[in-house]
This record gives sequence, structure tokens and C-alpha cells, in this order.
Amino acid sequence: MAHDHHSHTHERPGHDRAFAIGIALNLGFVAIESVYGVLAHSMALLADAGHNLSDVLALALAWGASVLGRRIPSRRFTYGLGSTSILAALVNAMLLMLVVGGIAVEAVQRLLDPLPIAATTVIWVALCGIVVNTATALLFLRDREHDLNVKGAFLHMAADAAVSLGVVLAAAAILYTGWTWLDPAMSLVIAVVIVGGTWGLLRDSANLALHAVPPRIDTAQIREYLSGLAGVVEFHDLHIWGMSTTETALTVHLVMPGGHPSDRFIAQLADELRDRFGIGHATIQVETGDADHPCVLAPDHVV
Repeated sequence: MAHDHHSHTHERPGHDRAFAIGIALNLGFVAIESVYGVLAHSMALLADAGHNLSDVLALALAWGASVLGRRIPSRRFTYGLGSTSILAALVNAMLLMLVVGGIAVEAVQRLLDPLPIAATTVIWVALCGIVVNTATALLFLRDREHDLNVKGAFLHMAADAAVSLGVVLAAAAILYTGWTWLDPAMSLVIAVVIVGGTWGLLRDSANLALHAVPPRIDTAQIREYLSGLAGVVEFHDLHIWGMSTTETALTVHLVMPGGHPSDRFIAQLADELRDRFGIGHATIQVETGDADHPCVLAPDHVV
């Protein structure tokens, strides 16, 4: 049996500063936006404040998960705590759905009974939101292509800047038309945007929590690759799952009648799985297929 786990991609400590600044900026803006949302009777501002509060929670959860993910394995947690990033994503998705529910209920009530809107105040506050969310997104710009969690933070903040722009446009339209219903209508649009972005997060995090194959992994290609290995006549006990939101693990039993091919073969196989398929933690067991001593985990469908 052989292992390869030298390609882990934990969140780097250098991201701690970005998370801290992002949380501080957004938390301060949530307080300002909430106060002015109440004073201006703007449901769109309050909806955006709720969205930004969920962003603060998302950043805090991601930061906490990244810190825990860097802890070394222990006797109790032999894989370490990298899977906390999956739990963080799942909790974040559920919190977002709760926020959306509250926004939608309040928006419908405001549509039925509109209130006058201080549109100018809404515009200035939402413009501040564009600045805050854009600045936060820029904190994660450099490393967004190298780490899935950082890319997620960048895209989330960039989307928030777009949502704040929507609030500005709605308030500007109210100034020129006097249609106060545009404000709660925009909050419903924001709710739809949140659901659209959250549904994928909820689905993917739930799948990872159930040890599903990560979306970016093509199981059929891996099976074809393993079948084509020299000396391999059959394989079984193939399992692929996410150890965290950035790490993928694989276990497989290779039936090779010629016996163990060498440590070099195993090392090259692990390198190929990492480079071609993004699997950084591979555990490979070689068997000869002795009929008198069959593997208890064969055939392939046995779990």
C-alpha cells in the first residue's frame, strides 16, 4: 500500500490579513447601512445590509476554517481539520437562505403598503457599499486563481458590489418617477440574486459533506486511466472524495498479477493523479488477484 499526500493546498496564513480587513470593512458598513435603511425607510438598503451581514459571517467562517485547516493531524483527527471548510460552506449556505426568507417576507409587506423613501440617502449609502465591496474583492484578487476558497470570496464580494449598484439604480429611478414600489421590488431582486448564488453553494457543500466526488473530478476519465495502466488487469474499491473544499483524496486497489511494480511506479502514479486530475492525496493498494485469498472489498461495487 502506498500513499501520496504532499500536495495539500491549505489556505495560506497570508490570507489572514485579507480576511480580517474584509470582515472589519463589511461589519462597519452593515451597521451604517442598517441605520440609514431604517431612517430612509428603504427595504432595499435593509435587504443589502442583511446580505452584507451574511458576507461577514461567510468570511468569518471561511477564515476560521482556514485556520483550523492548517492544524496538523492528531490521534483523534487523523486527516487534520481541513474538512471544517466544508462545514463552513454548508452553514454559510443555510444562513444565507434564512436571510433571504426574512428579506422576501418584509419586501412583500412593503409592496402591499409602500412607504416614502429618502432616495438621495439611499443612493449615497449604496455608493459606499460599492466602494466597500469592491475594496474587499480586491483583497482576494491576486490569489483567486490558486485557491478555490479565495476565488469564492472574490466572486462573492464582486457580486455584492453589483447588488449595491442595483440599489443605486432603483433609488435613482424613484427620484425621477416617484415609484416607491421600486425599492421593495429591488429587495426581491436582491433576494433572487442571493438564492441563485447560494443554491450552488448549498448543493456542492452538502455533496462534499456526504463524500461525493467533487464537481471538477471526472470519474470516468480516472477509471479509463487506471484501466490503461501497464500490468493492471482490474481494479476495485475506488473512492474519490473531498477532504476539504480544496483537497481531493482517492483510494483504489489495483490487481496486478505480476506483483508489486516498484515504489517508482506508485510515485509516478500519484504524480499523474495530482497533475492530471487534481488529486493530491492518493492511497494505492496493489494485489496479485490470488483466488485463494480474495480481497474482501472486491468486486468494484462492494463498499
